[in-house]
Amino acid sequence: MANIVQLLPDNIANQIAAGEVIQRPASVVKELLENAVDADATEVDLIVKDAGKTLIRVIDNGSGMSDEDARMALERHATSKIRSSDDLFSITTMGFRGEALASIASISHIEIKTKERNNDLGSQVLVEGSEVKKQEPTQTKNGTSIAVKNLFYNVPARRKFLKSDQVELRHIIDEFERVALPNPHIKFTFHHNDNELFHLDPGSFRQRVVAVFGKKFRERLVPVEQKTNILDLRGFVGKPESARKTRGEQFFFVNGRFIKSHYLHHAISEAMEELIPKGYHPSYFIELQVEPDFIDVNIHPTKTEIKFEDERAIYAIVSSSVRQAIGQYNITPTIDFEQETSFDGPSTNKPVTPPQIKVDTSYNPFEENKQFGGKPGSDRKKLSGSEASKAMQRENYEKLFQANPEMAKWTAQHLDQENETHGDTHQQSFEVEEKEQHKMPCIQLHKKYILSTIKSGAVLIHQSRAHERILFERFTDFLADNPASSQQSLFPQQVQFSAQDATLVEELSDELKMLGFELSGFGKTTFVVQGMPDYAVNQDPQELLETVLENYKNNLQELKLDKQEAFARSLAQRTAIRGGKELSRDEMLVLIEELFACSNPYTTPGGRPIIHTFTIEEFDKLFN
Repeated sequence: MANIVQLLPDNIANQIAAGEVIQRPASVVKELLENAVDADATEVDLIVKDAGKTLIRVIDNGSGMSDEDARMALERHATSKIRSSDDLFSITTMGFRGEALASIASISHIEIKTKERNNDLGSQVLVEGSEVKKQEPTQTKNGTSIAVKNLFYNVPARRKFLKSDQVELRHIIDEFERVALPNPHIKFTFHHNDNELFHLDPGSFRQRVVAVFGKKFRERLVPVEQKTNILDLRGFVGKPESARKTRGEQFFFVNGRFIKSHYLHHAISEAMEELIPKGYHPSYFIELQVEPDFIDVNIHPTKTEIKFEDERAIYAIVSSSVRQAIGQYNITPTIDFEQETSFDGPSTNKPVTPPQIKVDTSYNPFEENKQFGGKPGSDRKKLSGSEASKAMQRENYEKLFQANPEMAKWTAQHLDQENETHGDTHQQSFEVEEKEQHKMPCIQLHKKYILSTIKSGAVLIHQSRAHERILFERFTDFLADNPASSQQSLFPQQVQFSAQDATLVEELSDELKMLGFELSGFGKTTFVVQGMPDYAVNQDPQELLETVLENYKNNLQELKLDKQEAFARSLAQRTAIRGGKELSRDEMLVLIEELFACSNPYTTPGGRPIIHTFTIEEFDKLFN
């Protein structure tokens, strides 16, 4: 029998390794940036085109490579970071496995230009699919420039399953932030399609956090610092009121390396458990300096998972440090931005302020030019005009009041009367509606529920959830090529986002326009709001868009919804009236009528109940 076991060719072995190491363009960015840091660079430039599908170039002013090193770096398991197995237990560099460049070269076209500081000439190497096409001397700057072109050109299945440019760009931004944050002494720039997304000058760790995430973080950061015989801890946690439903502002760095650790995340969440709402995540930027032989980073090729020698001790130190920081300092804005410590001094008599939810009690979505448009009831003719809407109202009313023939009869008469007057003037129809609707009893309970009696008992409607359902179906209709109207702003306003959220705004530009928002780019992460939808004309655009984007990411990630449904849900959640809003009788009637015109008036888009009925029998049982 012939032998069937054989050694794989290097190019195939490299492609297999690439499947683990290089999963998307962001993986290439991570490996190249980490190599630049290991080369002791003080300036690093990242240039990306088409979210990395066309070009990823990293230029650094580090130590550079010799001709032989430039060629050898493309071989599997070729590395300058370790020499023996003992070195695996004392790793101080970002890379050490010697797989990254070989894996990248196997699935792309690579151009390397590199020069050591004491040499007059550098070296240029051209590689296509692991095959070296050319190597020759060249004039180049000190350091190394690596350009990766046509990623996955010979692995079409992998290229086919890449996401949109906006999604891939967000992943690249993630990796950029994870390298730039723990290295504030290095100048970083990031250009995408000739647009500068980041320009980070050297500075302190706090300055780097603010430069990456925006000036709003200047007042959010609480310093955390602890020195023990096990580790040195320093960094910042966000004030409790800055906690968010989605993750994205949680960073742990161990010896300058970004790591993912649910265990340590739980330590911080547990320390702030009583200060933030359930389901929210605190923001934090924590650096741990640990002796290299105290950890094991050789767990996974991506090197984002590590093992501590004593995880319980690390957990306790992190948790207690965060508790002490939150309790020790008076949470107030800092005055001196250059001051590393964010607060003037410890507070001995001021308790930690719990997060406050601000509600605009004067906001009324039923007033003219608000949520339902026009004066109360003025839009009902428009809603009731279509036969489909009438049929939906009749069907939903009958389902609800099927145990109450008199209420069902009233509903049918009301709808039939309206249909009969469909050809009359709008004022005549409105008068008929007002005449009939006064017969339907309804009251508001605790500014949160609407109660109406039926023959078999009573029906209770959750006003906020009802409005959320109404808005969700309206926004879904807007996104289905029936755009909302927009009111032009007399004085356009500027809104600014983090780089991550700015790319999300660009990705959702079509949906935002369909929903009545008129925005235009104005710099790196700044947009000008030139018009707002009628249903949100009096809301602050910065706050509204930030909340909508936050809810959108939560819906997209946790609920796995499609883009349009996730966005319609997020906007409905943000713009729906809240409990505590007093409604007039007319407003309650409008809400009830529009609710029963919905395709599903019984639950919110997330499945929470809107309507609950109580029978006389249930009331009787309460009184024996």
